[in-house]
Amino acid sequence: MGGRSLDDLRRTNLSRVLRLAHREGPLSRSELTRATGLNRSTVGGLVAELQARGLVDESDPGPARRVGRPSPIVSASDDTVALAINPEVDTVDIAVVGLSGRVLQRVRYDNERLPTVTEFVNLVRAVSGMLLEGYGNVLGAGLAIPGLVRHSDGHVLLAPHLEWTDTPLAALVEDALGIPCVAGNDANCGAVAESTFGGGRGEGVVVYLNGGASGIGGGVVIDGRLFSGVDGHAGEFGHTNVTESGRRCHCGAVGCLETEVRRDRFIEVDRTPPSEVGRLATRIDAAWGDPGSAVHAEITRQLGYLATAMRTVVNALNPRRIVLGGYLGDLLSVVGPAEIIDRMRPTLPGAVDVVSVVPAGLHDDVILVGAAEMVFAPVLDDPGSVPYRVDAHA
Repeated sequence: MGGRSLDDLRRTNLSRVLRLAHREGPLSRSELTRATGLNRSTVGGLVAELQARGLVDESDPGPARRVGRPSPIVSASDDTVALAINPEVDTVDIAVVGLSGRVLQRVRYDNERLPTVTEFVNLVRAVSGMLLEGYGNVLGAGLAIPGLVRHSDGHVLLAPHLEWTDTPLAALVEDALGIPCVAGNDANCGAVAESTFGGGRGEGVVVYLNGGASGIGGGVVIDGRLFSGVDGHAGEFGHTNVTESGRRCHCGAVGCLETEVRRDRFIEVDRTPPSEVGRLATRIDAAWGDPGSAVHAEITRQLGYLATAMRTVVNALNPRRIVLGGYLGDLLSVVGPAEIIDRMRPTLPGAVDVVSVVPAGLHDDVILVGAAEMVFAPVLDDPGSVPYRVDAHA
């Protein structure tokens, strides 16, 4: 019993140190000692083990930090990586993300048409070897899917805009790449990434809403943990009803948020050239400054429906922060949070007064960083599950 307890304690302490390096790093050993409440020698031993497993690196402090006895700087190792993959209707993004949470390499492939599952898997297979070359420890691949994904095994139940149904996608990619693979909803990935590294950091309830080419997805993080529901389908705010006279949604309802607040509806009215689709904030800004234009009217219409859905979110969840990403982040960057919050009233007393509306801090890396977090999660829980490096001296 005693041995098991000591093993559990060491596993917990390894996890604490690695999480701090991952989320807050780089940190000095002295800072880790203060943050964990452990003694200096214990922290030193934990760092040495994490380093031997290839999970952290140590470096000398810079001149600005050399006050008194130098304390080595500990950072999550970017030689330990995950492959992050996000298929969309218009593009497939594939990236290498380091354990620090940084996107180290990224490639984007434009789709001439919707890819089949087989075409998608073949593309990932062809690209992954080139991207992962030279990295010492590849923990696995994370798929961020715009649709309903069964959390337990990465089975895609429905990705309507990609026209994928009932597909064991994680298993197919795992077989193709020969590395572990996990899959989840893209907006849930974004919610985790923003609560870890971006605009939603901190405690409390954080709601993330993402406007992508496929529509609107969402995620809820409570005190740093994703609220996923029974099967991982929680946070589908894109299917909030915002009007009784709108377009029919693929879910069968009429007037869902994602049918009324869409990037492609703005592009249609704005007549955005294909070369400008990646710079929508600039186009939105120009239209917002022209109150008499049809494009300004379209933005105003979409803001009203977005505020209606956000009012429901605020009344139901009383969040501390709502983070807007993708196209919704572009809208926010132009009109500002006050414009949106004013349109959210009335809500229950006090609810709208405590919520802040902020843009995604990770910008267009947010979904990929979240996909990698799915891969990193079990290692952060149990760093001892990662073998010692061949060249390590344990």
